[in-house]
Amino acid sequence: VASYRGAVDPIVATLVILLCAVIAFVSNRIPLGVVAVGVSVALYLTGVLDLTSALAGFGDPTVLFIAALFVVSEALESTGIIAWAGQKVVARSGTGRRRLLLTIGLLTAAMTAVISVNGSVASLLPLVVVVAARSGIRPSQMLMPLAFSAHAGSMLALTGTPVNIIVSEVAADNGARAFGFFEFALAGLPLLVGTLAIILLLGGRLLPERTPPSAPVDLERLASTLRADYAISSDRALVSASRGVAEVVVTPRSTLIGLHVFPGMCTPSGDLVVLGVRRGREALDESGTDLQAGDALLLDGSWDDLDRHTSKRDEVLVVDAPLTLRRSVPLGVGAKRTAVILFAMIVLLATGIVPAAIAGLLAAGALILTGVVPIARAYRAISWTTVILVAGMIPLSTAFQETGAAQLIADGLRTFLGQAGPHAAVAVIVVITLVLGQLISNTATVLIVAPVAVALAAAMEVSVLPFLMALTIAGAAAFLTPVATPANLMVMEPGGYRFGDYARFGWPLMILFFVVAVFYVPLVWPFTG
Repeated sequence: VASYRGAVDPIVATLVILLCAVIAFVSNRIPLGVVAVGVSVALYLTGVLDLTSALAGFGDPTVLFIAALFVVSEALESTGIIAWAGQKVVARSGTGRRRLLLTIGLLTAAMTAVISVNGSVASLLPLVVVVAARSGIRPSQMLMPLAFSAHAGSMLALTGTPVNIIVSEVAADNGARAFGFFEFALAGLPLLVGTLAIILLLGGRLLPERTPPSAPVDLERLASTLRADYAISSDRALVSASRGVAEVVVTPRSTLIGLHVFPGMCTPSGDLVVLGVRRGREALDESGTDLQAGDALLLDGSWDDLDRHTSKRDEVLVVDAPLTLRRSVPLGVGAKRTAVILFAMIVLLATGIVPAAIAGLLAAGALILTGVVPIARAYRAISWTTVILVAGMIPLSTAFQETGAAQLIADGLRTFLGQAGPHAAVAVIVVITLVLGQLISNTATVLIVAPVAVALAAAMEVSVLPFLMALTIAGAAAFLTPVATPANLMVMEPGGYRFGDYARFGWPLMILFFVVAVFYVPLVWPFTG
């Protein structure tokens, strides 16, 4: 291996590795994390980068900041802050389709600015489906607007998406300055207004009218159903901020088989209370029964106890995970602590008192130390695919710069553009990003194109800031395919969407983002800046 390293021209090796990575991403047959790590390893084995540079992405402050934000997002979801905000806002919007779409779009955008696209869509999706059902509106008319509003909202603040963080760092590393925490909103607000206008004016005609095969849990209806199914006469609320219920089924190999149970008894652990027992379609009376495989139990307890005991799949199978139900309960335990910590993090990020990575790590650490997010759940909350993807692709971005590959591509584009000005150059960068961003991760796309944008700006002797801001906007315009972002994929099944539905509704939004990136951005961030 040592003798082979350096035998291949670095530029050729970098471009071949890029091509292989894009093919692997598009094929969707290899996990994203494996592709990203493979890129780093390939850059070392071909001699393009030394070992330290090839693995530098895994210690990059940007990666640590992104990981910390996942913990903050988990706290906002699990404590019910998002559920509370969603219910308060939607309750005031009535049942009219346009008013609901406007309200949900604004709420989604605001949340996305703080907790990322995927986090806001995942947390609001159940609420939107329930609201749609109660308002007599098909989910297919509301869920794609939910995802696309989140894409626009990601441009409102630095924390809206990993792309913003990456581009800000690239700007600072290339002789410009990092973008401010709310500076993205100068482009994000026009994008959000335009996105909401397209949703309201064209959504009814461009979106399908379909009923999905399944839908998220409606907590109020679930509680009513459980009361009827288990013949519960007590008026006590089944779900609250501190306590909840879990419906479980006894497995064939469970050690609970043969245990005599009856409503009102404590479980062997002493942590949970049996509220009801069902065998088949019949709810058993207070005399109880000896448990058999297939019997269903309704258990009451604290959310943490329910989550801990129902996770033992060799004993019972849980129907609706307690952690999922808990997220639908407004302002649960730890909500005040989370709000204070979130506010402190935003102040640190907005003022720049400490680096962004430090602000994120301080917030994540505080949430863990105050007990809002247990350490085990913090690890589960982090999207390791995203973290490894960014960490593995950062060295490729480095290789593009150090080997001259970015400069080579930039020179080729400069020749292609001829006497055309920087607006045309920005348009080319935006088009490349828009095309790649529909096929592979928008984060990976930006890491690939950013060095080319920097080199092209340098070749034209203009400011890199409009190039990078336009690149950020293009990276957020992942509208044409369900595989472009996890958020698009999240709404596909609940909305009953097909692959072509995304392109049909996404094209007007794609044009909007292109216009803002190419013509509006240079007005705010001039080429001579």
